[in-house]
Amino acid sequence: MRPEVVIFDIGNVLIAWQPERYYDRVIGPDRRRALFAEVDLHDMNEAVDRGADFRETVYACAEAYPHWRDEIRMWHDNWLELATPAIPRSVRLLRALRAQGVPVFALTNFGVGTFALAELAYPFLTEFDRRYISGQMQVTKPDAEIYARVEADCGIAPEALLFTDDRADNIATASGRGWQTHLFEGPDGWAQCLVSVGLLSEAGAA
Repeated sequence: MRPEVVIFDIGNVLIAWQPERYYDRVIGPDRRRALFAEVDLHDMNEAVDRGADFRETVYACAEAYPHWRDEIRMWHDNWLELATPAIPRSVRLLRALRAQGVPVFALTNFGVGTFALAELAYPFLTEFDRRYISGQMQVTKPDAEIYARVEADCGIAPEALLFTDDRADNIATASGRGWQTHLFEGPDGWAQCLVSVGLLSEAGAA
């Protein structure tokens, strides 16, 4: 069936999210590998995405590893340099859908504090019809609860939702609930998907 709503993930779909790339540039690949091997920074970030205070969480982690204190604090102090750049064609697709009157939602693992920063830096994040932010909901993908809460809030049948995300585990949960899904591997494939389901023309998806 033709989807009624399109749901975007944000990280690596609309905005690049590659912390390792930032650390490679700032401290070098060897030190970055040593840091990430010793400190589970992605687990730290997961706590933020579940609603923990951004600064307190990062700074507490930094104090737990004092020999990496400065590097860990960069996750907070230079966060926008970790979440960059925007992915221009994905942003165009978001706007093309809205121009066609297609409701567009966000469903994203994002902290309350980090999303506030991102929203200022990337104004297109204000353009969604509805936004489901894990830090505000205090549950993250791929937990089935967050998908169930989206369904309950929007009142749209799962099979009428089309969701794109760059992580296969997030896609698998959505698909298991009956959502239409697309594993995001780049904006070109996503554009082709939107054309194939009849939401955009070839010209509109260009």
